[in-house]
Amino acid sequence: MSLRMEGTPNPNAMKFTTDSMIFEGTNSISVMPGDTSEHAILNDLMEIEGVDNVFGYQNFITVNKQFDTEWDDLTPRVKEVFEKHGY
Repeated sequence: MSLRMEGTPNPNAMKFTTDSMIFEGTNSISVMPGDTSEHAILNDLMEIEGVDNVFGYQNFITVNKQFDTEWDDLTPRVKEVFEKHGY
């Protein structure tokens, strides 16, 4: 599986895109602090220290980090979650 990471106009958000479908349908899914989702990958991402919220749609998830967290520290842990879920 392929996982591509790309920046967004928001320096605290990074888009992670796979070559396969993560979420079926045309609805997006957002998980904010204190919330949970029916999608285990989103819950696992929210458990990473430094993740503020996540947004998923079809074949990508945008991860928003907390202001004082560095992408260099966060990215390897985010990639581990994608790998755990087969992406």
